Amino acid sequence: MKKDVIFATGKRKTSVARAVLRHGDGKVIINDTPLDLFEPEFGRFRIREVFMLADKAANGIGIKVNVRGGGTSSRIDAIRQAIAKGLVEITKDQELKKKFIEYDRNLIVYDYRRTEPHKPSRSRQNARRHKQRSKR
Repeated sequence: MKKDVIFATGKRKTSVARAVLRHGDGKVIINDTPLDLFEPEFGRFRIREVFMLADKAANGIGIKVNVRGGGTSSRIDAIRQAIAKGLVEITKDQELKKKFIEYDRNLIVYDYRRTEPHKPSRSRQNARRHKQRSKR
């Protein structure tokens, strides 16, 4: 039995994407903007990778995504993850899940990496950077 509405979330760094998937017209809307008008262009292509991998499984599924936080690239990765997880859940297809994981594991699995906190006495530089010393 297929569900009518599926909610899926995708996260990357500080970006959070919430996707609503339902059987219907097959439109993809991201923050009230159709996918065809989504900027930047490389982001549009990265999001379309999910539909190219899903092939016929994504036909007739309307997707609405709301994404907040983070930068451009992490937002795009969060959107991709939310759509991929939603497609796997709505189709209940384990082969599709395997295909996503083989192509890019981050389409299904959350990436837990974070930046290292800055250490005392060098808060303006990197977390591990020391002051340059002269030998002579």
